Amino acid sequence: MDPEPVTAAEAGRRLERAPATIRSWGSRYQARKLGKQQRRIYYDWHDLATIDGCINRGEEIPAMPELRDQLRAELRQRWRIVS
Repeated sequence: MDPEPVTAAEAGRRLERAPATIRSWGSRYQARKLGKQQRRIYYDWHDLATIDGCINRGEEIPAMPELRDQLRAELRQRWRIVS
C-alpha cells in the first residue's frame, strides 16, 4: 500500500483528534514522516490510522512503522478470511 501524505491538521480532522495529538504521535510512536514543506510535516495516513486503531482497541502500539505495516497486513488478511 502506497503512503498517503497528510498534515497533522488533515489527519486530525479525519481521525477526530486534535492536530497536537497527531504531532505528539510523531514523537511518541515515531509515526512515519514523509517529508516537510515550509513548516508543515507530512505523515503517512495509514500509519496514523493504525496508531489510532490500536488506541481505540486498547492494544499495544507497535514500536516501529514497519511493525505497524505488518499489523495492517495481518488485519487485512484476517478480515478477508472472515468476510
